[in-house]
Amino acid sequence: MRFLMGLLLSPLVLGSALWAVAAIWIDGPESRALAGGLGVAFAAATVTVLLVVRPFVRGALAYAVLFAVVSGWWLSIPPSNDRDWEPSVARTPTATLDGDLLTVHNVRNFDYRSETEFDEVWETRRYDLSKLTGVGLFLSYWSSPLIAHTIMSWTFEEGPPLAISIETRKESGEEYSAVLGFFRQFELYYVMADERDLVRLRTNYRGEDVYLYPLDVTVATARRLLLDYVARINELAREPSWYNAATHNCTTTIRHHAMAIGANGPWDYRFLANGHLDELAYEQGVVNTSVPFDELRRRSSVVEAANRADDDPSFSLRIREGLPGS
Repeated sequence: MRFLMGLLLSPLVLGSALWAVAAIWIDGPESRALAGGLGVAFAAATVTVLLVVRPFVRGALAYAVLFAVVSGWWLSIPPSNDRDWEPSVARTPTATLDGDLLTVHNVRNFDYRSETEFDEVWETRRYDLSKLTGVGLFLSYWSSPLIAHTIMSWTFEEGPPLAISIETRKESGEEYSAVLGFFRQFELYYVMADERDLVRLRTNYRGEDVYLYPLDVTVATARRLLLDYVARINELAREPSWYNAATHNCTTTIRHHAMAIGANGPWDYRFLANGHLDELAYEQGVVNTSVPFDELRRRSSVVEAANRADDDPSFSLRIREGLPGS
């Protein structure tokens, strides 16, 4: 029994100990010597209690206390809205609702000359929710077909869509790292923007493959989803939160919003391997299913249309021409 218990606990202990050492090194003191020393001390204490304290269960409990101390410290690290941010995330968006009139402050509408050269334009825009027509999902691929960046965009009878991208809020000179994304290195940020900013940046300047899928949901559902986003955006303006590559990323956070409005669905691995999120949406019937999936995917690419439209004020209309389900 002791051997079996030790065998079962060993992977859990090893995995959690490695995470704790990494957390101390990545999120711990700025002094590399001090962070390294604390990591070594934790590792040494872990080995000691597991090898010396008997029976094994008592040693495991002693380790649990050590791990709880590190976890408690890590969870207490405060996020902030007050840092030297990159220009693209420098302003915190907020929104107010008066009847059907949604007023959004700090809508990003940058005018790009290249990926890194642009004129900063932040706007206050008003959206009439009585004119809301639906919501669509953008998938943007920059490397592996397994992983994409997701953007939600709400459309209206009059005026441009409101696109919202859930991202990391990077400081000046900071670069995103998939590994660091699992720790407390980046605050969570919602970019509220014009599609000529969010989408054109990816298609025309970063060379990413971008697809747009209008979602087959009711206008009432699209409205509830947008207002749940707005509530979270206003909350983040008051109390910042951490981004996490597993639990609060560009896709899992969308699922949190969907669940909040009652659009519950079973968990699926494609919420993490989100490059296949369109396949999941097709299987669930929330995108156009009148054509085979491979044809839908081919026809949903907006890259060519976006490059032709470029900075045309009708950018959003032009990328939707001939789009299945638009």
